[in-house]
Amino acid sequence: MTSIWLSSASATVRRVVLPLRNGRKSYSAKVESRLSERVVESLRAVTGKDGVSVGSAVREQHGRDESVHSCRPPDVVVWPRSVEEVSALAKVCHRHRLPIIPFGTGTGLEGGVGAVKGGVSFDLRKMESILDLHQEDFDVTVEPGVTRTALNSYLRDSGLWFPVDPGADASLCGMAATSASGTNAVRYGTMRENVLNLEVVLADGTVFHTAGKGRRPRKTSAGYNLTNLFVGSEGTLGILTKTTLRLYGIPEAMVSAVCSFPSVQTAVDSTVQILQCGIPIARIEFLDDVMIDACNRYSNLSYPVSPTLFLEFHGSEKSLEEQVSMAEEITKANSGSDFNWARDPETRGRLWKARHDAWYAALALRPGCKAYSTDVCVPLSRLPRIIVETKEDLTTNNLTGPIAGHVGDGNFHCLMVLDPDDPAEVQRVHEFTDRLARRALALDGTCTGEHGVGLGKRGLLREELGPQAMGVMERLKASLDPINLMNPGKVL
Repeated sequence: MTSIWLSSASATVRRVVLPLRNGRKSYSAKVESRLSERVVESLRAVTGKDGVSVGSAVREQHGRDESVHSCRPPDVVVWPRSVEEVSALAKVCHRHRLPIIPFGTGTGLEGGVGAVKGGVSFDLRKMESILDLHQEDFDVTVEPGVTRTALNSYLRDSGLWFPVDPGADASLCGMAATSASGTNAVRYGTMRENVLNLEVVLADGTVFHTAGKGRRPRKTSAGYNLTNLFVGSEGTLGILTKTTLRLYGIPEAMVSAVCSFPSVQTAVDSTVQILQCGIPIARIEFLDDVMIDACNRYSNLSYPVSPTLFLEFHGSEKSLEEQVSMAEEITKANSGSDFNWARDPETRGRLWKARHDAWYAALALRPGCKAYSTDVCVPLSRLPRIIVETKEDLTTNNLTGPIAGHVGDGNFHCLMVLDPDDPAEVQRVHEFTDRLARRALALDGTCTGEHGVGLGKRGLLREELGPQAMGVMERLKASLDPINLMNPGKVL
C-alpha cells in the first residue's frame, strides 16, 4: 500500500483509504474545501446555485484524468453555461487570486486537470452548442462541451466530417488545448493544422478571438499566429470557449487492411516507402508482436503474432484500386504478408475498435494492474532504431510494455502495465520512461507527440527546448497571466 499526501494553498488534506477494483486498498487524498462562503456565493451569483459544487466526491472527480497522476481535487467546481459566465467567473477568481483549471471530459493522459494549488475547476460540458456550420466553406464553430463523436453525428447528413481521432471521445476544445491527433493525422493533420480560430477567456476575464471575431479564412498571414499559441497550451494561458474547425468531405469509399512483417525494420521501411510514393494513406498504425498478441486475446482476433501494420485508404473507388495496388507491391517487397481486408463498414469498425482498445488489451495482460502510456515521436528514419532499442530495454528490465504507434508520424506509445503497489517496479518504469524520452531527444525527436506535457514532462520539456526557448515561453505566460492563475504547475 502507498500513502499519497496532497497540499493546497486553500485546502485541508487528510488521508483516506479507498478500495481499488481488484479489492486491494491504497491511500488517496481527500481535500476539504476551505474557500470562504463569501467567495462561493460570488461564484453562485454568476451560475446559480446548481452551477457550483463544493462536494467532496464531485471535486475528486474533477481532480483526476485517465493518467497515473494522483488525484488533486480543486476547492470548488463550477459549470458555466456561456462565455459571459466564464468571463464573470474568471473575474471572481482573479479578484480573489484563485487558480483556474479548465475541465473538458477528463480523458487526458498527463494529469492536466489536477488542481495542484487548489482553486476552481471550470467544467465546460454545459456549453455544448454547435454554433455555425458552413458546409460550402468546410468549417464549423463549436463550444467546449462538444465532443468529437457528437460533432460527427451532427455532420452525418451533410457529407462532411471532422477526422482528427485521438481514440477517446474527447471534447474538441480539450483536443485543441493539448494539440491532440491520433490515427488519421498522417493524412488529415493534428489539431494544430485544423483549428482556424479560437475564442479565449484570459485569467482576468478578458474575452478575445485569436484570429479576429467571426473570421474563418482557410489561410492567413495577418500578424502573429495567436491561434497556434493557444493550441497545445494545456489551459495555462486561457480558457478555450469556442473553436472554429476545418472540415473534410466524407470519402466516397474506405477500405482497411492488416499486414504482418518479419521485423520492425521491414514494417517501418514499408511505411516510409508508401509515404515516399505519395500514396495518400489515411491511417497506418504499427503494433509490435506483444501488442498484436494482446489485441488478439482481448478482441477475439487471429492475426499472426509479429510486427503488424493496420492501414486504411480513403478516396474514390477507382483511386483506391491504385492506392491499394501500390501499397501491396511495397509491402510484399518488404516481406509483408498478403493483405487481410476489411472492406465493409462493420468489419472496418471492428478492426479499428480493436486498435483503439489496445489500452484495455494491454491492461488485460496483467489483471488488477494499472497502465501508463509513453508518447515519444521521432523522425521516421529513426523509428526502427528507437523501437528496437526500446524493446530490448523492456526485456532487460522485465517490464510489460506492448507498443502501438502512429507509425506514419513517427509517434509511438509503450503501454506500460505495472503494479502500483510494487515500489521496485514503479521505480523501474519511471527510469525506463525517462530513458525512452531522452532516447527520443537524442534522435532529434520530442518527449510528447500528442498527449501534452502536463505534470510529468516539465523537466523533459526544458531539456528538449533549451533555456532560451523556455525563457520566451515563460515571458509569454507572464504577459498573459502575470499572477499565474491559469492551470498553475503544468507545462512550465
